[in-house]
Amino acid sequence: GINAEYMGPLLKKSLSPLGDRVLVQRVVTAKQTKSGVLLPESSQKKTNEGKVLAVGPGLKDVPMSLKKDDTVILPEYGGALVTFDDAELHLFRENEILAVVRSD
Repeated sequence: GINAEYMGPLLKKSLSPLGDRVLVQRVVTAKQTKSGVLLPESSQKKTNEGKVLAVGPGLKDVPMSLKKDDTVILPEYGGALVTFDDAELHLFRENEILAVVRSD
């Protein structure tokens, strides 16, 4: 899962999806142009691409086909928004994810 340290090394938190859920972080568009001009948040578009951070164990007799670090195509709506360690993450069921981006 995702590990984040709180209050020093003695107390750690982790986030691990259950069942057929997949924890994804959406890819964020650039906050500034190549020349260094800062873009306002209103002009930064939400992408439908994300990176898999963690996957659940799957359901009985149905193994998970996604794995950590996969790049995936997400639906425009759906999933559960989760804020963890000041990051906006999304939990989707595996069957809600539209595609996996593979580089051969």
